[in-house]
Amino acid sequence: MSTLKVAVLQTTLVWQDCHANLTQLTAQLADLEQVDLIVLPEMFSTGFSMDSAQVAEPEPGEALLWLKQQAALYQAAITGSVAVRTAEDHRVNRLYFVTPDGAVQFYDKRHLFRMAGEHHAYQAGQQRVIVNYRGWRILLQVCYDLRFPVFSRNKNDYDAMIYVANWPAPRSRAWWVLLQARAIENQAYVFGCNRVGEDGHGMQYAGDSLIVDYLGKPIAELAADEAGVLYATADLKALHAFREKFPAALDADNFNLV
Repeated sequence: MSTLKVAVLQTTLVWQDCHANLTQLTAQLADLEQVDLIVLPEMFSTGFSMDSAQVAEPEPGEALLWLKQQAALYQAAITGSVAVRTAEDHRVNRLYFVTPDGAVQFYDKRHLFRMAGEHHAYQAGQQRVIVNYRGWRILLQVCYDLRFPVFSRNKNDYDAMIYVANWPAPRSRAWWVLLQARAIENQAYVFGCNRVGEDGHGMQYAGDSLIVDYLGKPIAELAADEAGVLYATADLKALHAFREKFPAALDADNFNLV
């Protein structure tokens, strides 16, 4: 399909309480417009907790089962990250992407936020993941990944990027600017979802969720410090037309990650 209608949920999160968060999110989803894709924040079931022994759920766990239920109920893909304990007993910050037919794809966060000790609590992912959904190629990214443009460089293999986050209020300007920069340099839509409120350590989150088009122009945004839903419709034909008119990717430097 040429267009993709997206809903980004900017919400508070209950600290380390999966049941409470899923209950809250269930109520919020009930009021959504019909969309193709629903985006939830990073670690939407627990908040950004480094107590991985307590919060990491087995696979499949309660949050993943809930995602599958919501995708089927609303006939929309739904995405958000969860602390997961793998079958190999590794803890990862896993971004799930679940489609209405129950198919599950995921990306494990590569760049772990060392300033919070995430690199001690979780294991970094190694694979870049692009999902195909309703004719769209979508790159999956999590929070701190936003600061590392080499990893997200578009090799003409995606049309949109998802960034889910628990991005603290003191660094809101970086979040805002970098989302637009990633859109410009990669000629792709960016769907940025951040939480609001306060976590269990007293850290404040301003939200500032944002949907950016391939020109780097914000096409939908939410006020800081307010819970709510952000809607926008991305247009694949318009994206392709712009890339043909302004094919900057043809002059990009070639490189390989090691």
